[in-house]
Amino acid sequence: MSFLVIGECVADIVRAPAGSGVADRVHPGGSPANVAYGLARLGRDVTLLTQLADDSAGRLIADHLRGAGVRITLGGTPARTPSAVVGLDGRGQATYAFDIAWTLEAGEPADATPARVAPAHVHIGSIAAVTAPGADTVLAETERLRDRATVSYDPNVRPKLMGEHAEAVARVERCVALSDLVKASDEDLAWLYPGRQPHAIAARWLSLGPAVVLVTRGADGSLAVTRHHTVTAGVPPVPVVDTVGAGDSFMSAVLDTLAGRDRSALGRLSADELAGLLARAGAAAAVTVSRAGAQPPDRAELDAIRQEFGLRSGRVS
Repeated sequence: MSFLVIGECVADIVRAPAGSGVADRVHPGGSPANVAYGLARLGRDVTLLTQLADDSAGRLIADHLRGAGVRITLGGTPARTPSAVVGLDGRGQATYAFDIAWTLEAGEPADATPARVAPAHVHIGSIAAVTAPGADTVLAETERLRDRATVSYDPNVRPKLMGEHAEAVARVERCVALSDLVKASDEDLAWLYPGRQPHAIAARWLSLGPAVVLVTRGADGSLAVTRHHTVTAGVPPVPVVDTVGAGDSFMSAVLDTLAGRDRSALGRLSADELAGLLARAGAAAAVTVSRAGAQPPDRAELDAIRQEFGLRSGRVS
């Protein structure tokens, strides 16, 4: 099964808490790029449609992605590779200050690869899906492919880049309506819909079209909502180095777990299947927060942490 991920690459310049004595670290990042990388680490066939400049950050990111097996298609070359200064508090929680422009075009392969079949699944999200003018290309490509591919979306809200609130919500909901599965964090939902509970927001999103809505809640675990079931799950208690890329690792594991399910099958997921999905994805996120930067697990690491903590199921409510 082949995956197409459409979205930005970002050089994450990670700064430790003031007074820690730790030097800045530069990590390959960008939520869609992290999802593509996570899928490749799990052995999946994945192509990333993105933009990279021919600079040191762009080369670092390209080498990182290709090293895991990600194929890169470039939709234009920006003057510089996007970057984000990532601040960490004493608990490893991350905040971001971005330097990014997004002007995606349909793209041509940057890697010399044989002709490929159309993807079976398309993943979109983050800055790329809502930032003009490149977001128009993201949505057009998604609409072109969705008749023959399932679609997932992660808003990965960055408030400083979202613009006027009502317009941002409308753009997010357009992406939700194109999707079969949506994943968001509780922080995303709190910004998009202040004062509303995740269950109510999930119900609204389900009414727009998706079959499954997932909500990540950090150390409090995760939530899955469909038209038939609501399921919650915890996460393994691991030491947190930083939270960079945790949600993207969760997303990669979700897509890996559900690989091959068509639109109809996603709508028929049982409570037990949803519980297992959350447990496996939560384990992937736990591996990622236990080490610096967006470093998702490979299949062996993911299996190992699930065995260590006996992760099998969540709780049906």
